Amino acid sequence: MIDIHSHILPFMDDGAADWDAALTMAQAAGKDGISTVVATPHHANGVYLNPAPNIGQAVEQLNQRLRQAGVMLQVLPGQEIRIYSDLLNDLEQGQLLTLAGSRYILLEMPSSRVPRTMEETCHELLIQGFVPVIAHPERNAEVAADPSKLTRLIELGALGQLTAQSLAGTFGSKLQKLSLDLCRRNAVHVIASDAHDNQHRPFGLSEAYGVLTKELGATATDFFRQNALKIIGNEDIIRADYLQSHTKLHRLFGFFSRKG
Repeated sequence: MIDIHSHILPFMDDGAADWDAALTMAQAAGKDGISTVVATPHHANGVYLNPAPNIGQAVEQLNQRLRQAGVMLQVLPGQEIRIYSDLLNDLEQGQLLTLAGSRYILLEMPSSRVPRTMEETCHELLIQGFVPVIAHPERNAEVAADPSKLTRLIELGALGQLTAQSLAGTFGSKLQKLSLDLCRRNAVHVIASDAHDNQHRPFGLSEAYGVLTKELGATATDFFRQNALKIIGNEDIIRADYLQSHTKLHRLFGFFSRKG
C-alpha cells in the first residue's frame, strides 16, 4: 500500500518527536502493509513553517536511517500546505513541495471553514498544471454541514483525500458516516493515514480499506489503492464512478442468481 499523507519526519511538526519515534512509525507502517510513505509536514498553518529545502534534507536522512536499521520503507518528500495568501508565489519560488515530485499538491483547509479563496486557488493551480489534493475534507465543518462545498471543488478538478481513521470509525460514527457519504458522492479519490504517531494517530490503512470493502465493495477499495500509486507515479488518477461499477456487478450477480 501507498500512503500519501503522513507526519513521519521528526522535529518538523506535531508528528514524530525524534528519530526513534520516526523509526517506530516506519516499522508500524511496514506491519500495516505499507511500502511507501509520503512525508507531509505541516506548512504555513500558523504554527509550523517547513519550507521545501528543509524537508528534502530530512527525508534523505530518514531514508538513510531506515536502511541502516533494515526497515524496508521508502519515504518520499511532500508537504501539507495550509491555504494562505502567498501560496502561489511561494510555489513559484520553490518553497513548496508537491507529493513525491508529482503534479499533485496536498492542501489543507482550516477545520472550521472553506476559505473564500479556495476555488480561486484551486483554479489557478490547475491552470498551472498542478492538481490540488484536499486533505481530510470530512473534518471540515462547512463540508460536513454541506458536502456540496466539496463537490464544487471536485468539479473544478481538485481531488479529495479521506483520512483512514475517519473511515475506520476511530473518530466516531458520525464522521465515519460522512466519510462513506463522500465516497458515495465520488467526492474523494484517495485514502491516506495522516499518521502522527503509533498510539493516538497511527497509520491504520489496512483497517480503513477493510471497512471500505465491507461497505462499498472491493472495486472501491481497488480504486483508492490504485489512485495512491498513480499520485506518486505522477499518472492520471481514476475519476470513474466506481460505485456505479459496484452496483452493476451486484445487479449482474443478482440476475444470474435469479436465473439459476
